[in-house]
Amino acid sequence: MIPQRLNALRTWMQQQGIDAFIFPSTDPHNGEYVPDHWKGREWISGFDGSAGTAVVTTHDAALWTDSRYFIAAAKQLEGTGFTLMRERMPETPSIAEWLATTLGMGRVGLDGMVNSSSFVENLRDELQQLGMFVLVTDANPLETLWTDRPVVPNHPIVLQPLEYAGETTTSKLARIRKAMTDAHAQALFVAALDDIAWTLNLRGSDVHCNPVFVSYLLITMDRVILFADDNKITPEVAEYLQREKVAVEPYDSVAQSLSLLDVKPILMDPEKVNYTLYNIVKGKQLAAKSPIPAMKAVKNGAEIEGYRRAMTRDGVAMVKFLCQLQQRVDEGIETEISIDERLTALRAESPLFRGNSFDTIAAYGAHGAIVHYEATPETDIPLQAKSFLLLDSGGQYLDGTTDITRTIALGELTDREREVYTLVLKGHIQLQLLKFPSGACGSQLDAVARRDLWKAGLNFMHGTGHGVGAYLNVHEGPHQIRQEWWPAPLIAGMTVTDEPGIYIENEFGVRIENTLLITPYMKTEMGEFLQFETLTLCPIDQKPIIKSLMTDEEIQWLNDYHQTVFQRLSPYLTAEETEWLRNACQPLEI
Repeated sequence: MIPQRLNALRTWMQQQGIDAFIFPSTDPHNGEYVPDHWKGREWISGFDGSAGTAVVTTHDAALWTDSRYFIAAAKQLEGTGFTLMRERMPETPSIAEWLATTLGMGRVGLDGMVNSSSFVENLRDELQQLGMFVLVTDANPLETLWTDRPVVPNHPIVLQPLEYAGETTTSKLARIRKAMTDAHAQALFVAALDDIAWTLNLRGSDVHCNPVFVSYLLITMDRVILFADDNKITPEVAEYLQREKVAVEPYDSVAQSLSLLDVKPILMDPEKVNYTLYNIVKGKQLAAKSPIPAMKAVKNGAEIEGYRRAMTRDGVAMVKFLCQLQQRVDEGIETEISIDERLTALRAESPLFRGNSFDTIAAYGAHGAIVHYEATPETDIPLQAKSFLLLDSGGQYLDGTTDITRTIALGELTDREREVYTLVLKGHIQLQLLKFPSGACGSQLDAVARRDLWKAGLNFMHGTGHGVGAYLNVHEGPHQIRQEWWPAPLIAGMTVTDEPGIYIENEFGVRIENTLLITPYMKTEMGEFLQFETLTLCPIDQKPIIKSLMTDEEIQWLNDYHQTVFQRLSPYLTAEETEWLRNACQPLEI
């Protein structure tokens, strides 16, 4: 199927006089997870990971993706005609370098509506330095070739109650306009769907696992316009928007409205706004970061309490699942898909559950080495009473979003499995023990989680932590904890995950993840210092631990954490579940 699509694309390219075409993983809103309508990269390549860029020339094809997908992409691209390009590896050329080597010169096409302005401009600069290239930004072969293309999602928008949002839209708009004034901007154009949902205290279901809705938002000093199709607006939402003085215009009218906008400058984030819309107001833009992500990242009191409630419910579901897991594995009745279904069903027992926060990664044995593995009927395997199960999952609840990973010993382990597990756990704990100055960035903290892994000659290529939305996207910025330089400051009130991992290809994988809240620690003459509060409530498997590798401080942290887990979760469990949890939370001797 993929070779046939490539042939059709190449015929179209020849007709259009285009020598190469670029398919990103993004949509007009630069989202990480995109509606099916915009999954052009997956359609042309067969690779279904959340990150990647496919490039097709008249004779070659290549796909760039990051380390999370190296193993999965290699398998999915077999027989497609695509070559896998492993990002951030020394031998991997950039897209522009590959095009220069492959073509030397020519016309490179892309759809300016689904590529950010910064990506297009950076690509143009690099291409011009490497050869005689022309960038065509208004090409879209999918309109012609993708005959059964899904429609743009159009599900109803719903209100996010103030008891969970914690701040009115009026208050948020006042803060946003203050930031606009400070930036000397007269308007702000917002394309990121989670920023729009947060600002307006609305939610939706247009994007898989993310409670957002397809739209744009324009904020001026005296107007707010939501660009969304009318049939998404229920009477309740329409009344609410009218009270908040938010006008509604059709989604497809955004380009025309921007072109007619009579105020300037218009603050636009070139990394978030697509190239086409960014350039409709050419000369009026103020290229700058939107103030909304930094505001959204710092949670208010209602959101924090919502997280705590959601984590308790999520922890209860996890314990109910784990309590029965070993017996069901011993009986031979569990597979990767069945445990995913069973855990989701347990989460769904909560009336506030709104779905998974991402597709569950239930990876047994060697599948655990595939960082973003997702079981399919073709890859699904039964769980056996040996090796590890890596279970990365999360829930969307009306009052919070969860993200948790546990690696579980299902039986006999090798010395290597136990050693890697213990070193990953040490890194996980060391990060949570850290005290640090307010305003430090995640790149300055990252080495703490890797120190013992590096000492053993081990490393992982993905980030150590990401922000988590408040009943919003499970991956939220602007802050991250990662090796690469990431200057966004860490501030009290932010949530962030702690998820180091090691992956031994064709053998096993280990990852341990909690979601954390950044809280005040102390103030001294040297300034304000911060610490982490662990929000996730679920026992960490102690069976694989090599205790001699652990420090007394690490063991004490684990014991204290397990005491908290037991105290918080046991009131909601049956006698059998409580006894299982008591055993799982037994303190290790120091």
